[in-house]
Amino acid sequence: SEAEGKSVAGALNFDPTPDAQTLYKAMKGLGTDEQAIIDVLTKRSNVQRQEIAKSFKAQFGKDLIDSLKSELSGNFERLIVALMYSPFKYDAKELYDAMRGERDNATFYVDPALALQDAEALYAAGEKIRGTDEIQFITILCKRSAIHLLKVFEEYQKLAGKSIEDSIKSETCGSLEDAMLAIVKCTRSVHCYFAERLHHALKGAGTDDGTLIRVIVSRSEVDLNLIKAEFKHIAGKPLSSMIM
Repeated sequence: SEAEGKSVAGALNFDPTPDAQTLYKAMKGLGTDEQAIIDVLTKRSNVQRQEIAKSFKAQFGKDLIDSLKSELSGNFERLIVALMYSPFKYDAKELYDAMRGERDNATFYVDPALALQDAEALYAAGEKIRGTDEIQFITILCKRSAIHLLKVFEEYQKLAGKSIEDSIKSETCGSLEDAMLAIVKCTRSVHCYFAERLHHALKGAGTDDGTLIRVIVSRSEVDLNLIKAEFKHIAGKPLSSMIM
């Protein structure tokens, strides 16, 4: 169907309350559940992330961005905090793009010249230099729309001779790498991303119950059927056969 492979961040039944609760639990006590933070913030649109921040403040009396800054560090912190920036902090063109739809509508015009410019900037920030200008990656991945990023990824493949995912894997590491890859994966297909998360949680000797519960609960009323289809493609067996 037309909806397949697109972000569902604009779903009408979005409720920020459970997302805010998940973030609070992820940062409560000793240690931080960085994967839970990645799962929540990369699957929602910028507008919805603002709603999550309001809910977080209302429920727990704390500023979400301040909480994230206190719990995270380095470029992973920069990326996550960048995801929380309001689109009103973008320049005029980016604001215009944001108002036309947050990361979830594939019918908008993409400027090929800007896409090529972004691809060249990413190439210059990583593969072309010794070391990596991670801030450039963070800025482009967090501020551009999904349909624009798809064109950027296409142009990047031509320039670098490798996928953006392969470059991220070779240029970054740890939680920053995980978050960047999650953004790319959700941009390409949010359903495939969550199917892979489920598959990872279910395979092996044990079961990552936290991930399993988060994914099933958060997607159960949105697009779980599409995730099931992707899961069967990845795992070679239906999801139901692995969780019953």
